Amino acid sequence: MLTQGLSVFYVDKQQTNRYNIQIMKQKIHPTEYRPVVFSDEVAGFAFLTQSTAQTNETIKWEDGNEYPLIKMHISSASHPFFTGEEKIIDTEGRVDRFKAKFAAAEARKVALASKAIKAKATKAKKAEK
Repeated sequence: MLTQGLSVFYVDKQQTNRYNIQIMKQKIHPTEYRPVVFSDEVAGFAFLTQSTAQTNETIKWEDGNEYPLIKMHISSASHPFFTGEEKIIDTEGRVDRFKAKFAAAEARKVALASKAIKAKATKAKKAEK
């Protein structure tokens, strides 16, 4: 039997024909939502929504009121998935190092192929003599 005031999360009937009842915890979700402005300064995009996020910064919004401000690095206005643009962020020259490594591998491949052709030609000349 359940204790009064608790909600049942799910009931799982186990192999032993006993019930495993798990109870949801009460009052664990925040209730103090307030209007907050989220701003992506790189894209020049901002929106006002309800949130419990804490910040010390404020901004004057389009309606003339002042609201708490949360700064974001990426939003739907700047993320490549939503914009359709491909942006390569080159951290510490990783892209350049990859391109150099790829070019060196191609050069080795060409050098080995030419070396094999020369060896074949030399072997053919010796066989003719």
